[in-house]
Amino acid sequence: MQRWRGLEDIPQDWGRSVVTIGSYDGVHRGHQLIIKHAVDRARELGVPCVVVTFDPHPSEVVRPGSHPPLLAPHHRRAELMGELGVDAVLVLPFTTEFSKLSPADFVVKVLVDKLHARAVVEGPNFRFGHRAAGNVEFLAEQGTVYDFEVEVVDLYVSGEAGGGEPFSSTLTRRLVGEGDVTGAAEILGRPHRVEGVVVRGAQRGRELGFPTANVETLPHTAIPADGVYAGWLHVGDEAMPAAISVGTNPQFDGTERTVEAYAIDRVGLDLYGLHVAVDFLAYVRGQAKFDSLEALLEQMAEDVKRCKELVAEASAGR
Repeated sequence: MQRWRGLEDIPQDWGRSVVTIGSYDGVHRGHQLIIKHAVDRARELGVPCVVVTFDPHPSEVVRPGSHPPLLAPHHRRAELMGELGVDAVLVLPFTTEFSKLSPADFVVKVLVDKLHARAVVEGPNFRFGHRAAGNVEFLAEQGTVYDFEVEVVDLYVSGEAGGGEPFSSTLTRRLVGEGDVTGAAEILGRPHRVEGVVVRGAQRGRELGFPTANVETLPHTAIPADGVYAGWLHVGDEAMPAAISVGTNPQFDGTERTVEAYAIDRVGLDLYGLHVAVDFLAYVRGQAKFDSLEALLEQMAEDVKRCKELVAEASAGR
């Protein structure tokens, strides 16, 4: 799969393509419907499928300080899109100047001149251009002028997550923030993932017999609510069952919020400086301060036992 940053990265000899545009944060099950439809249409037409997305999130440029927590960084979104069959991902730097492009100019500069769109696939509420003035109706009108089709796919899926609300990135962020990683996984179609480089922390876990990987998360990452979770620690191609702690470590009067993963039954791991990923399977308990170190150690042993059981159950059901 090709990855481009900016219009100038698109090959000059790029032919016609099927395009879909959106932030697609998390590439959740609703997003997957649209992207799969675009891929299928591209295969029917015998042309590549391109996803156009933006960095930073448009809200940060339009309303500085309002950048939402991100469910997946761009490289992870590209991986997930590639798994769906996408041929190229174009990340457009979303600048103040770019935000002022009218819908008509966006169509010409991006869809017509650069991507030579044969078809554009979007959800019903797709908006684009300056002040989000463009919609799917306007896009369809432009298609008759510039010879591309517009297909609208209903991306709304619902289930138990969020009490039956339609699946969305906004709902997923809320559930992650509340610690409902099970609900978030229903929407995403996989566990919520946090990633970053392993850095040196206070190393208390090592002293207590539970050495953890202290993950320095990427900017704007959607981090679950404070607590203990079962999940996996991914290092390279290996997924290790893990007990994950999120929070400030109140037992030792900590103030900095961290994400730490203990690889269950693994000894002698040296992960410092490595880029790792942490998948959240299930919430186990909230953060707490114990009366003694012995009580903390007893609870940690129980946490690890429970996390091991939950991961084994999930692995057996896969």
